[in-house]
Amino acid sequence: MPRLFTGLEIPSQTGLMLSLLRGGLRGARWIDPENYHITLRFIGDVDDRMADEIADALDRVRRAPVQVRITGLGAFANGKPHAVFARVEPASDLVEMQGEQERMMQRLRLQPERRKYVPHVTLARCRSSSNEDVARWLAEHGGFQELTFTANRFVLLSSKDSVGGGPYLVEEAYPLDQGRGSGGYAQVDGLVAPSDRW
Repeated sequence: MPRLFTGLEIPSQTGLMLSLLRGGLRGARWIDPENYHITLRFIGDVDDRMADEIADALDRVRRAPVQVRITGLGAFANGKPHAVFARVEPASDLVEMQGEQERMMQRLRLQPERRKYVPHVTLARCRSSSNEDVARWLAEHGGFQELTFTANRFVLLSSKDSVGGGPYLVEEAYPLDQGRGSGGYAQVDGLVAPSDRW
């Protein structure tokens, strides 16, 4: 039973720049750069039949490439910090694509995503980091230089790791070229090539 989600891959050069932020945060478990991504829609554990339905539905997406801007750093916390991340600007084309996928998943009778969409790249999970540890790390990296890239495809990823953070497997890749005529995939490095379906 695959655990699925859709996302945008991070090109190797962008991943390298983000990986330079690793370290200096007590109690953090850092994500390997090859597993960096921007989640579009977390789907969860589904059976093989539903996985095929999801893959087929996503194949109907017709969108242009997405310009991605990584603009700063932040942390997710609910009283206690649980992750630090690189903030992705919620540009209209990115948010619209995420909304389209959300509607597709609901049409397939999957539970709606209840949280507001916040595009980001998770850099580390905070296992035992304190609020003070995270605040210090964010302050030390306050001079973050904006990173940009063009996403020419989105992917359907699977993970069998219940903790999160990878490893992830690309199950299907979907070009963002509106008419799907060019057949060109983005130069995206660091993740395995699309596998045979499940």
